[in-house]
Amino acid sequence: MIKQSIRRRIVSIAVGLIILMVATSVLSMVMVGRVGHLLDELTARYIPANAHLTRITVLSLERAVALRRMVIAKMQEPPDEAGYNARKQFYEAKDAEIDGEAEAARRLINAIIADPSTPSDDAALARIDSRIDSLTTDGRHHLKQETDDLLANLEARDFAAVRRGLARVDELRDELDERIDAVRANMLKVSTGAVKTIRSQQTQEVLISAVVTLLAAIVGLIFANLVSGGIIRSVRQLLDGARAVEAGQLDRSIDVTTEDEIGQLASAFNQMVVQLRDNRRIRETFGKYIDPRVAEDLIDHPALTAAEGQRRVMTVLFCDLKGFTSLSEGLTPQGLVKVMNRYLSVMSEPIRSNRGIIDKYIGDGIMAYWGAPFVDEADHARLASVSVLQMIERIGSLRREIPELLGVRGTPMEQCDLRIGVATGEALVGSIGSDLMMSYTLMGDVVNFAARLEGANKLYGTRNLVSEKTAAAASGAVEVREIDCVIVEGQTHSQRIFEIMGGASELTSQQLSLRDNYLKGLAAYRERRWDDALGALEAALEAMPQDGPSIALINRIKGLKADPPPRDWDGAWHIDK
Repeated sequence: MIKQSIRRRIVSIAVGLIILMVATSVLSMVMVGRVGHLLDELTARYIPANAHLTRITVLSLERAVALRRMVIAKMQEPPDEAGYNARKQFYEAKDAEIDGEAEAARRLINAIIADPSTPSDDAALARIDSRIDSLTTDGRHHLKQETDDLLANLEARDFAAVRRGLARVDELRDELDERIDAVRANMLKVSTGAVKTIRSQQTQEVLISAVVTLLAAIVGLIFANLVSGGIIRSVRQLLDGARAVEAGQLDRSIDVTTEDEIGQLASAFNQMVVQLRDNRRIRETFGKYIDPRVAEDLIDHPALTAAEGQRRVMTVLFCDLKGFTSLSEGLTPQGLVKVMNRYLSVMSEPIRSNRGIIDKYIGDGIMAYWGAPFVDEADHARLASVSVLQMIERIGSLRREIPELLGVRGTPMEQCDLRIGVATGEALVGSIGSDLMMSYTLMGDVVNFAARLEGANKLYGTRNLVSEKTAAAASGAVEVREIDCVIVEGQTHSQRIFEIMGGASELTSQQLSLRDNYLKGLAAYRERRWDDALGALEAALEAMPQDGPSIALINRIKGLKADPPPRDWDGAWHIDK
């Protein structure tokens, strides 16, 4: 009896709900279609028409500026004929654009008037159309006559007449601009009326939807009161099974003895248990998409997924593939995917082997970090610096490997190289994102600085640049040289930056000579001893002829010799990108 009663009640309520849903859907479709049609007209006609009218004002101003530049070009001694002709061509081109914008606005306005399916103030639109026509004929005709007279006087070099004509042209243009602004104001008023109509339609739809939703809620409550008593007993079995699953007993299932809704629920419960068993396998493969240590921490410590962050000292690395644009243009999509997968795999291995966390892949770029709780604060700068050296070592073998991977010779990969930026400092670490998707990542000035250092490699011709804190913390593991003192965009204080040259005590005599001479040149540069600095940097280039920082600093010093810096300049260089 219980099963039959449940079925009868469910079917009757379901039929009522279906009828209500169909009626609601049909009504919503009609009203949404109506509102959508109004929105289409607003976006496809009203807004573009306003844009065309605004563009007329902008073009009128551009023509005025071009006219004044034409006058200046003619009045200077000797006259700038080339500049005059170029600005005249620009002036005439803008004249044709104004006609085009006016015609486009009129077409849209006439289309609104001609459309009977949407409510619109046709009388006001017709007046606007008439006023635009008057502007493009009478108003601009007078302005064109005065402009032609001015240009004739300009050609005759009657500058007194030119000045008088220019004043009349400005007066006529101002009058024309005021009329255009009046037309725009009227058009905006009509557009506002269209928006009010759309809002009214939307309000009506929301009201009807609210009423229908209330009815559906009432029906649902009645249904729940009717069937809840009979369902409770059957649900107890499901509750026992849920408690078993909560205790970790995923090998338990519920016997399905009926084909009614309760039986379907029991079947769904059994499927859920199967899914939970599958989730164990999913957790094992989860690390391919998120670093396994991050995944385990997030799963084992749910508090980490809360939208709360912690400030920690971290080391951040950004790596980018130099020449990626030419590489992507020279390969098929399939080939490019192969190359990028191999490149990212090769460059990710040193990061992971040195206990780094790969935060994300950004196109051809890699963002990684070291820090608690995965790495002790005393170690992360050293591990990041070792990773930099290992990544640079792998670029050569990767260049040789790619042609074999693609089965071709002479790929653009042979011209590719690495650009790496590393910075150590305080960052905000935590789960950051939206209600739909979160990412356990870090943010702050240290992240921005590392990204800036990666980009600054272009300026200095280097493969890697690291911050002063990174260099100091990793001094026992790598050899570095100071490159410059910079102020990056968004900051006001200067910071010293360094290049990792090799492992500790592994530099060659050439590298040692390069570093010593470069540091001498850098010191002389900061003391404004330009000639001494150039001499030391030339000596550095003798040790390493293609040294990018030496070349960059020489070029900078030559520029500073020609245009000396202010007295309070401290030698810091601004990096904008």
